[in-house]
Parts: sequence; structure tokens; C-alpha cells
Amino acid sequence: MLSVDYIRNNKDKVLAAAKNKGREVELDKIITLDDDRRLLIQKAQKLREERNKTGKSKPTAEVIKRGKEIKEELKKIEDDLTKVEVQLDLLLSFVPNVPLPEVPVGADASGNKEVKNWGKLPKFDFKPKSHIELSESLDLIDLERGAKVSGFRGYFLKNQLAQLHFALLFYVFNKLVKKGYTPIIAPAVIKRMALYGSGQFPWGEPDTYKLNDEDAYLAGTAEQPVTAYFAGEILNEKVLPKKFVAFSPCFRKEAGAYGKDTKGLYRLHEFWKVEQVILAKNDVEEAKKLHEELQKNCEEILEELQLPYRVMLMCTGDMGEPQMKKYDTETWMPSREAYGETMSNSIMGDFQTRRLKIKYRKKDGSTEYCFSLNNTALASPRILIALIENYQQKDGSITIPKVLQPLAGFDKITAEK
Repeated sequence: MLSVDYIRNNKDKVLAAAKNKGREVELDKIITLDDDRRLLIQKAQKLREERNKTGKSKPTAEVIKRGKEIKEELKKIEDDLTKVEVQLDLLLSFVPNVPLPEVPVGADASGNKEVKNWGKLPKFDFKPKSHIELSESLDLIDLERGAKVSGFRGYFLKNQLAQLHFALLFYVFNKLVKKGYTPIIAPAVIKRMALYGSGQFPWGEPDTYKLNDEDAYLAGTAEQPVTAYFAGEILNEKVLPKKFVAFSPCFRKEAGAYGKDTKGLYRLHEFWKVEQVILAKNDVEEAKKLHEELQKNCEEILEELQLPYRVMLMCTGDMGEPQMKKYDTETWMPSREAYGETMSNSIMGDFQTRRLKIKYRKKDGSTEYCFSLNNTALASPRILIALIENYQQKDGSITIPKVLQPLAGFDKITAEK
């Protein structure tokens, strides 16, 4: 969430950011409501001062009468103030974050900019199979029974692919722990507060599963519960940055994705993620350095797996509402004859922490909102598409990357004889 003061002082910039992100905002109404809020607060303060003064006076009939009037007037002002603040908060919740100057302006994915390309694309001397074909021949995935049991986009991972799934997650989780990131297992059932605070709500509410309990939802990523971990708290500047590597199951309705990637493991309602989350000082230059650190982490993972990838600097229309800057890392998937997004790396600034009321106390005693950042370290089963398709062999088997062999317990997947 942007502060009203920032909106007042940067109205043109905020309007341009909203336009470039394809969102409509009501900045004039926000400023008018804030004017009303300030006036009501002033009136209430004057009445409280008068009440304190009269409270020290001799309780004459006139003083008692005025005391009752002040009480009634205060009640009316406080009720009006509550209504104004509710309207103001609602309008503010729809104002997207302002991108950094280096972010390209564009309406959709066509405006994204490739900033890095790594690895050689595989050249097969045979007709390569898709991950679906490979899985059918090697008995690794059951989509038909998955749909029968779980519904649309349901699946079962089986046999050695199930083992490989866990090996990948464990390898990435431990890699980041060794880098000094605090390991954390995040809850999948979270409150609305966490979803609003992360910026998932209001824009992403249609894509979120709501449970039958009054205030219970399924998380779409560990970013949501972990970013809210310190909600309502003031941290000491000395402990920043706080770096987490978080594991959680993830759930998404994919409400706007019907007809897209309906076959296979690319777009699912349920999957698992290892997520990187950082809370840092309110400093753009430091945030940029941490952003590059997060990016280096995920690139190291793909390079150790020997999977070709490219890095895209996302344009305004394809980066999401809460982000100031975002990289998408896309991994080569032979059956698509294209790169597919596997990691998303974002600087959120203080957009999330204002909503979650997460501050830090500086050396001079003043407080400031933290900055937050996050990046996918690994999302599975999607990454399995790239892995098994790139590592397929002419005889129909799949070799296993060397870094995973000790954890998986095998170096090749072959058909049972």
C-alpha cells in the first residue's frame, strides 16, 4: 500500500504507474477523503482538549451540560471518521505500487526484456517426447486417476518421479540453509490479513481458495504467510535483513487460466514450493543488491541442474500490482519448444509492510517500514517438466543430474522389464 502523503507528493507518477499496470485508481477521491479525515481528527482533538479543560472546572449545571454535548459531538465525529477511514482504506487498497525507473513500460509479456541467457539448448538425434509421453512410458505420472480423485488439473506423481520431486525440494532447501537463510515450514491455511498484506487481495482474490471457516484461506505461496510472520511488530535495525527459506504446499484456482496448459504438470491447482523471503531496511539501493542475490540463488540452482534458462525483466503490464521490480526466470522445456516460467523474483518495497504494519527501529530511535522481497527457489512439479524432458535419452530413459543422485538414490529412470 502506498502512503497518502506519497500519493499527494507524486500524483502524476502514481497515475502513470496505475495506467502502465492496467489499473484504474481514484486519486482525487483518495486525497479528498484524506482531507476529510484530517479535518475530523482536528475537530476531535479540539473537543478532547475542551473536555479535559472543562473536566477540571467546578461541576456547574452549565459545565455538565457542555460535557454531555462534547460527548455527543465526539461520538458523531468518531463515527464519521470511521466511515471515512473505511472508504479511504478501500480505495488505497486498489492503488498499485510504483515501478522503479529501469522497469520497461509495456502492456503485456511482449514488453518484457531478456537480460540473460544461459546454457545450450539440447539437440536430440531422435524425436524427443513430452513429459506426459515420458511419464506414460515410464509410469511416473497418472493424470487420468488424478482427475478422477482430485478433479480438473489433478495428478499423481509415482515411482521414481515422486522420489525425484522430494530430492529436488530437499536439495534446494538445504542449499539455501547453507547460505544462511533461516529454514521455516510455513502454514498453508492462513487468514485474510496475510493475503491482503502480501498484496494478493484484492486483485488475486478470485484465484484464492476460501475454506468454510470464517477467516481461513489456502496459501498460494509461502511468501504470503512468511511475509506476514512479523505483522504488527517493530524489529531492531540490527537484525535486518531477515532472510528466510520457506517450504509450503501451494494452492491456486487458476481462475483466469482455463484453456491454458490444461495437459500435464505446467499449470496446477496444487503444488509445492521452496520460497525465498527477505525483510530489509527501507533502502532502494540495498533492496536492488538483495534482489540480485535472490536472483543469483535461483540461477545457481538451474546451473547446477544443468538446465538452460533465460532471465526476463518484467514490464509494467506483466509484473503484478505490488511489485517495484521483477525478474522472471524461465527454463527451457523441449515439448513447448519454448522457455517456461519457473521462478519469479520481486522487490516489493514497503508496499506489503505498510499493509502488515511491519517496521524497524533505527539507531536514532525513529521507526520506518521495512522493505520486503521474495523469489521462488523451486516450484515442483513444474520444474520436473524441464528436468525430465531435457535429460531424456534415445532409449526412452531419463538420466538424473549429478547433484540429485545422492538424494534420489539412483542415476537413471528406466522402464521396468
